[in-house]
Amino acid sequence: MTIRNIEIKDNQELAKIVRDTFIEFDLPKENTVYSDPETDKLYELFQYPGSTYFVAEENGVLLGGCGIYPTDGLPDKCAELVKFYLTGASRGKGTGKMLMDKSIEAAAKMGYKQVYLESFPQLAKAVSMYEKAGFKMLPEQIGNSGHLATTIWMLKELTH
Repeated sequence: MTIRNIEIKDNQELAKIVRDTFIEFDLPKENTVYSDPETDKLYELFQYPGSTYFVAEENGVLLGGCGIYPTDGLPDKCAELVKFYLTGASRGKGTGKMLMDKSIEAAAKMGYKQVYLESFPQLAKAVSMYEKAGFKMLPEQIGNSGHLATTIWMLKELTH
């Protein structure tokens, strides 16, 4: 398995992985990344300064991706862990942890002091992974992601 930076050729397959996850877990589609037009143009989105996105690939097949983005409204030196989705077949094998760790490491190298994320209770295994990685629950959403359907908000302090 290879972890690499996103390329423009990844857009269509990544959008499918994201939306397939929403269908699989019966997650809300409105006010989420499912209906967000940026989901179809992730390569372009992650050209924004202060952002980065990694994909996991095996034998030419995309397994998923995860990135860091300076979401509007977040505190200074805080970035969001975003667009973190894997194919069903690649979950539970350490792929997600590798992508998350690479993204958090990149955030620290870019000078961020905190990483924020938003999730859903239906993604309990992912939430457990976040807790093991040092993310703490928050009582409310921070930042202006526009994804108002999320009900889990977490923050991790980065140590340099």
